[in-house]
Amino acid sequence: MIFRAVIFDLDGVITDTAHLHYQAWKETAAAIGITIDPTFNARLKGISRMASLALILRHGGKERAFDEAERARLAARKNARYGELLASLDSRAILPGIPALLDALAQHGIAVGLASVSLNAPFILDALGLRARFDYCVDASLLRHSKPDPEIFLTACAGLGVAPEQAIGIEDAQAGIDAINASGMRSVGIGDDLQGAGLLLPDTGALSWRCLQDFWSTPPRADAPVN
Repeated sequence: MIFRAVIFDLDGVITDTAHLHYQAWKETAAAIGITIDPTFNARLKGISRMASLALILRHGGKERAFDEAERARLAARKNARYGELLASLDSRAILPGIPALLDALAQHGIAVGLASVSLNAPFILDALGLRARFDYCVDASLLRHSKPDPEIFLTACAGLGVAPEQAIGIEDAQAGIDAINASGMRSVGIGDDLQGAGLLLPDTGALSWRCLQDFWSTPPRADAPVN
């Protein structure tokens, strides 16, 4: 099978705004009497805004205290605060190894996609100066199902015009790795606490064109997830 595309998650792979998400959620939760800490915040990694809010309300014992309209207002409040915090974002926030890898992918004619549950993804790419480097971007506004459902990666593959079996997905969250594997793509995990990744790297600094080439040329492990 020919290697034709790489599809990236955004937060934790291209840039890291996790601390900004945490601050915005912490302030939003505090306003309704719920306290969250970094340990709880780790549970929000890789899931959508409304799913994150549902977990926060359940954590605070207020799952039934807010109707759909009130939840929408809380989510909008969090997003507005997150947008304020993003105002200082620029190219210095791109994670190590990513600019060189994007250059190499372009040189070798490899399609580049983005699969992010963040509705702010276009704004973030613009702030980083990377919007033009991506051939197709998918965010939560185009989806019915969030990760770990494979819909986001299948949508990205379709948008790029490649079969999932021709693509590598790169993620830093377990829900993302599960979604990549379920899609039929080959998975690269960033971090040391992910299960089921075809290739696990400690950080984005270890990503390179040669690294992905070598991974693609290596047959999948016998114990790799079966889709």
